[in-house]
Amino acid sequence: MKPSDFKLSRRSFLQASTAAGTLLSASYAPPAFAQSKSVPLNEYKPEYLSPDEWQFILAATARLIPSDGKGPGAIEARVPVFIDRQLAGSFGNAADWYMEGPHDITAPAQLGYQSPLTPAEVYRAGIAELNQWCTDTHGNVFALLDAKTQDTVLGQLESGDIKLVSTKSASLFDLLLQNTKEGYFADPMYGGNAEMTAWKYIGFPGARASFREWAGIEKPYPLGPVSISGKRG
Repeated sequence: MKPSDFKLSRRSFLQASTAAGTLLSASYAPPAFAQSKSVPLNEYKPEYLSPDEWQFILAATARLIPSDGKGPGAIEARVPVFIDRQLAGSFGNAADWYMEGPHDITAPAQLGYQSPLTPAEVYRAGIAELNQWCTDTHGNVFALLDAKTQDTVLGQLESGDIKLVSTKSASLFDLLLQNTKEGYFADPMYGGNAEMTAWKYIGFPGARASFREWAGIEKPYPLGPVSISGKRG
């Protein structure tokens, strides 16, 4: 894949993602609701990510779902908050995963996760190594590079042209892309999809108790979404 092919359009991103992840898998549990009240991202106090890691997540998710276009970007949807909270909780700690060895990096995907590192550890090790690579190659950490260079770096990370040894066979890019999609579409109780902006954009009804009467009707759903907490969009 050429670096110029990396940047996903918002429409292709949404088409590639399905509503199956919108309410989030039961394996993901919000670690706490202490920060349930939204604060500006520049005032948010990460629960897991260090300041450098937080800046990386802000920059990387903003390139995966850019803010330009008709719909909200990752920043507007507060995807970084979702990722930070997940890394601080059971997902980041792989609390519900089988993590004992042996870990076979050649095993097919059907056999599951094959790294001894938890997702939180993959992010920590991978971001540090990638920032060092960016500094050595481009003169600065990822978050301080221009958008075009950031796209190139993410494209190289996705294709494997940049190989991170510290993540022990786990793919930082795959985790980042997966968690960015989840944070964009998950219920707002998990920290992302702020004010149900992504649901409003795609016309998803959210946790409404019933909308069977609209199945098969080829026109836009007229009612706004409802969150798990009962808030209406």
